[in-house]
This record gives sequence, C-alpha cells and structure tokens, in this order.
Amino acid sequence: MLEDLKPHIQDLRRCLIRITIALFITFAVSFYFWEIILDWMVAPLSTALPKGRESVIFTQVGEAFFTAIKVAFFSGFIFALPVIFWQIWAFVAPGLYENEKKLVVPFVIFGTFFFLCGCAFAYYVAFPIGFGYLINFGSQLFTALPSIGDYVGFFAKLMVGFGVSFELPVITFFLAKIGLVTDKTLKDYFKFAIVFIFILAAILTPPDVLSQFLMAIPLTLLYGLSIMIAKIVNPYQEEPQED
Repeated sequence: MLEDLKPHIQDLRRCLIRITIALFITFAVSFYFWEIILDWMVAPLSTALPKGRESVIFTQVGEAFFTAIKVAFFSGFIFALPVIFWQIWAFVAPGLYENEKKLVVPFVIFGTFFFLCGCAFAYYVAFPIGFGYLINFGSQLFTALPSIGDYVGFFAKLMVGFGVSFELPVITFFLAKIGLVTDKTLKDYFKFAIVFIFILAAILTPPDVLSQFLMAIPLTLLYGLSIMIAKIVNPYQEEPQED
C-alpha cells in the first residue's frame, strides 16, 4: 500500500515545491513595496476612524517589522494564486479523464477570478460597513487605537475567508463536470448548506451579527448560482422506472 502512495506523495512534493518557489518570488517583490501595499490595506480602517485620529499604532518593539512580513506574505499569496491553482490542478489531474484534464486553464482563470471577487467584495462592501460599525460601537466610552499588527492579521484573515468562500461556483462547476453533483443534490442539501454557511460566517468574521450577515448573504446567493451551474453542466435525470 505504501508503494501505491509513493507516486502521489512525489506529485504532492513537486507541487508544494513549485508553490513555495512562487510564494518566495512574490513575497520578495511584495516586501519591496510593502509600504504601498500597507497603505492600501489600512485605507478602509482609516476611513472608519474618527477624523483627526486616523493613525494606527504599534505597541511592541518588533511589531512594525513583523507587520511588513505579514503584508508581504499576504500580498505574495494573492499574486501567486494562479500558480497555486495550477498546482492544485496538477495534483488532482492524474485521476481525471483526458477531456477533463483540458479544463486546467478555465480552472486557473475562474479560480483566481472568483477568489479576487471575494476579496473585492470584502474590501469595498464588507469592510466599510463592518469597520464603521465596530469602531463606532462604544466610541463615546472608549478611544479607538488599533494596533497595526493585529489589524493586518485581521484584514488578511477576512480577505482570505471571503476569497475562499467565493470559490463555491468554481468548485460546483468542476464537481458537476465530473459527475459528482447535480442540481438536485444541491437542492436537497440546501437547508444544511444554509446552516453551514452561517457557521462558517460566524467563524471567519468578527463576533457581530452584521459582519456575519455580510458574508452569509453573498454565500447564500453563490449557492443559488451553484445550483444553476450544476443544472446546466450536469442536470439531474430521473432513472426510467421498470415496468
């Protein structure tokens, strides 16, 4: 059995090495421009902070340096997404049919596209609303002094969470393409999916109802889109009844 797993382990090793090389290159480039990237990351927070107090602080000696590392790694991950999706496909491709292996380009393109759509939704919709609510809540009693290290980690976590969540239509398309799901399958599990979506939103977002709904609502809509995709790609067909 171990001998049978060796080729898969070697394939996984090659894919991980390529992903690591891509991440190293994009990390190095991103680290050079980390200040510009950080300004972009901090913009939603600065907009939500009260006027005259838009600055963020750091409270530990090495926090500024490690923040630059976090910024470069997050940015490098985003820039390396096409390579990451390509290597994911390269790992699963040996188990697919020849006609299915040709879908690598759509998988890379749409996988990257939908991940960036999730990031864009988080940045331009969820963050302005969520940060405005969270910072203004209790502002009469407390003064907001956000730490840059904590904020960057929080920002990256939400961006990746929204990006991964928006991959649902892409995953559905390829599962339907290889015949693992149909539109009926997704419809039958709709109630369970809604529960899972709200649990996922509660885990990935801050502990407030508004942020959870900002993730759960688009995910629910994406699940509906996934049903439509499955109906087009692999519609459910009733089995003929025997006389």
